[in-house]
Amino acid sequence: MSLNPEAIRGRYLEDLLDQPRALQATWASLRNSPVFEEIERSCGRERFERVVLTGMGSSFFGLHPLSIELAAIGWTPLMLETSELIHYYPHLLSPSTLVVAVSQSGKSVETVRLLELNAQRATIVGVTNHAASPLARHADFAVLCSAGEEYSVSCKTYVCGLMALRMVAASLCRLDKNERLRDLEAAPAAVEGYLQNWTVHVDEFIELLREVRHLFLVGRGESLAAAETGALIIKESDHFHAEGMSSAAFRHGPFEMIERGTFVGVFAGDEKTRSLNEGLVQDLSRTSARAVWIGGDVSRGACRLPEVGEILGPIVEILPVQMITLALAAIANREPGKFERATKVTVIE
Repeated sequence: MSLNPEAIRGRYLEDLLDQPRALQATWASLRNSPVFEEIERSCGRERFERVVLTGMGSSFFGLHPLSIELAAIGWTPLMLETSELIHYYPHLLSPSTLVVAVSQSGKSVETVRLLELNAQRATIVGVTNHAASPLARHADFAVLCSAGEEYSVSCKTYVCGLMALRMVAASLCRLDKNERLRDLEAAPAAVEGYLQNWTVHVDEFIELLREVRHLFLVGRGESLAAAETGALIIKESDHFHAEGMSSAAFRHGPFEMIERGTFVGVFAGDEKTRSLNEGLVQDLSRTSARAVWIGGDVSRGACRLPEVGEILGPIVEILPVQMITLALAAIANREPGKFERATKVTVIE
C-alpha cells in the first residue's frame, strides 16, 4: 500500500506543514517579549515553597521538560492536571505557590475555573496562544505563543508551547536568555527539514502499521512529553486506541500483553537512560511485536530525528508521531484530525 496524499488532505495536514512558520513566528515573539525579564525579577525561588505546573491534555504533557529542568536547580515542581488542581488541591493556590498554567486557547473550562478559584492568591505564569483569552488577561505574567489559528488536533500550538516553556524555564532558573534563544533558533529549520519528506515518512509508517491493533509510545524523562501527547493525538486524529507511558511502566504490565499486531515506538531519549530504552527494544525484538527506535541515530528515515541539541529534543520527538497519525488515517481511508464528538476548546467539565 502506497500513500495517496489526496486521501488525507485537510486542514489538520495544513497545520502540520505550517509548523516551521509557526515556530519561527513564536521565536520572534519570545525574543522581543519583556515578560521573561519580569518573571526573573519577580519569581525567585526564595519567594515560593513550590511551583505547580498545570494544564490539560497536550498542554499538561508538555510540562515534563520544564518540571525536570526546574527540579535540577532546586525548585520543588508539582505537576497536576488543572481538573485535579481545582477540585482536589485548591489549598495549593496560596501566596507561597507559583503556578505555571498552560492552555492553548486560554479559555478551556478548567482554566477559567482555576482563575476564578485563585482570585490572585497564587502568582500565575500563563502560557497561551491567544492574547485576548482569560488566561492571558488574568495571569500575573502572560507568555504568548504565535502559532496562529489551529483547526483541531494540537500540533503547531504544542511545539510552540514547548518553545515558550523553554524560555519560562530559562527565566525561573536564571539562565542566560539570549543563549537559550540561540538554542531555540534552530527549531524551525529542523522541523522543516523533517517535514520536507513527509510523504516518504508516511509511506514508511503505513508499512509498519499494517494490521496493527495495539499501539504504545514509551520513553523516559523529557520524552514522556512526546509519548503521552503522541498517544493522545493518535486517538484524536484517527479514532485509534494508543497508550503513552514511561518505558518502565510499560515493563510493569503492558509487556505481558505483547502479541502479533502490537506496535511499540520507543523514544531514545537522553544519555541518562538511553541504555535502558535500548534494552527494551532488544527485548521487544524477541517477541512478535513491531518495535521501532525513535532517535537521531537510526537508519529508518521516518524514525530518525533531526540532529539538534537537547533543548529541542521534545519538539522534534513529536514529528514521527504526527506522521503516524497520517499513516493510520491513510490506512483507514479517513481525513485525519476531523472531530466528530470533540471540540477544539473544551467547555464542559
